[in-house]
Amino acid sequence: MKEKIALEARSINKSFYKPVRIDVLKDITFQLNKGEYASIIGRSGSGKSTLLYILSTMDTDYSGELFIDGITTKGKTDKELAAIRNEKIGFVFQFHYLLPEFSAIKNVMLPGFKLNKLSHEELEQNAYKLLETLGVEKLANKMAYKLSGGEKQRVAIARAMINDPIIIMCDEPTGNLDRKNANIVFNIFKELTETHNKTLLVVTHDLSFARKTRRIIELDDGRIISI
Repeated sequence: MKEKIALEARSINKSFYKPVRIDVLKDITFQLNKGEYASIIGRSGSGKSTLLYILSTMDTDYSGELFIDGITTKGKTDKELAAIRNEKIGFVFQFHYLLPEFSAIKNVMLPGFKLNKLSHEELEQNAYKLLETLGVEKLANKMAYKLSGGEKQRVAIARAMINDPIIIMCDEPTGNLDRKNANIVFNIFKELTETHNKTLLVVTHDLSFARKTRRIIELDDGRIISI
C-alpha cells in the first residue's frame, strides 16, 4: 500500500534583498509521509527557521510549490492559509507561548475555539484526554505561569494536538529543557508518530535528539546536503 504524503516541498527557493540579493533557500525538494518522524539540522544561518516558516504556510514570499495533505498552498488567500494551518498543522516552539493568565486546559483548548468545530464541552473533554495522554492531567486547572518548563512544554504539545492535525512542526522544542525533559519530549513525539500516525518535523540544534529521529534533513548554505 502506498504511503500517504503529509507534506511535499517542490523546488522551493527564497531570497532576501538587503540591499543585495541573498539566496537563503535553494531548490528545496523533499516529502514527508504520514507517521514519519524527521528532523532538520544545520549550522546557524543555514536556512532552517526560514524553511520551517515557509513549510508552516506563514511565509508565502518564495518560488516553488508546497503541498500540505495533498492541498497546494499556491494562490491561496491569507484566510485560506490560516484555515489550512489551523486544521492541518500543530506547532510546538522553544518558547511555548502559553497564555500565563489561563489554566493549562484552557491553553490547550485555544486552537479548538479558533477552528470552531466542536462544542465547548467536547473540546474540554478532548483537551483533558490529551493532558492525560501526556501524563499531566493533574495540572489541568493549574495556571500556566505556575508550571515548570517541562510541564509547559507538555501542555504546549497537547495544544498542538487539539485540532487533530496531520503534521506537527517544532522549532527547537527542547532548546530550554534539560536532558531528562528533552528525552521525555522525544518519546512523546515518537509515541505520536507510532500510535497516532502524526507526522513530526523538528528543527533542532540538538544532534543527539536528531539522530534518534527516523530521518535527518541536513541544510547547509540554503541547500539540502543530505536526507
